[in-house]
Amino acid sequence: MAIAGVEDPREARRLQRRARLMQAALAMFAARGYHESSVDDIVARAHMSKTAFYDQFESKEHCFREVLAQEGGELIHAVIAATSGGEDHRDRMRRGIHAFVVACYKRSAVARLMLVESVGLSPSVEEVRHQLQERFAHMVAEEVRQALLDDDFYANQDPQVFGRAVVGAVNDAVGYFLTHPGADAESLAASLCRIFAP
Repeated sequence: MAIAGVEDPREARRLQRRARLMQAALAMFAARGYHESSVDDIVARAHMSKTAFYDQFESKEHCFREVLAQEGGELIHAVIAATSGGEDHRDRMRRGIHAFVVACYKRSAVARLMLVESVGLSPSVEEVRHQLQERFAHMVAEEVRQALLDDDFYANQDPQVFGRAVVGAVNDAVGYFLTHPGADAESLAASLCRIFAP
């Protein structure tokens, strides 16, 4: 299997091995949790050696951080891309909230890493988690800034506070309903949109 844009066969193989390890790590961390997953578990799932693992990552935490940054980054990128077709600030915010909720339900392994397993794990993992949250919060804050003069609902809102409130509420609601029955993705997204982008 060739890696797009990589001409050196050795580099392509290295990237393929890394991708296999990261997919195995994502599956293990999501299924068993960070603390209950070992490097032995990851390499067994990837059908690779510990040497191959340590050629790619310094430690299990380094692997977790890389998986979180890549997979979480892709999810947040998709959320921000979903907002681009919105007609106005409310529509873009609704699209962003909807895209985040649906993506988390569809990619529940990534959601578990972002919303559960990464919390308080270490300062370096927290940094990655906060960077991902900040991208989402910044998108919301920018929509609120654009709405300040034209929309009474947002007129007295602090954009940064509102952005962080949306991220906090959406993260908590998604994390809860992914593990407790009671709301599907569409109904949860619609409820959150009624609160933050009526």
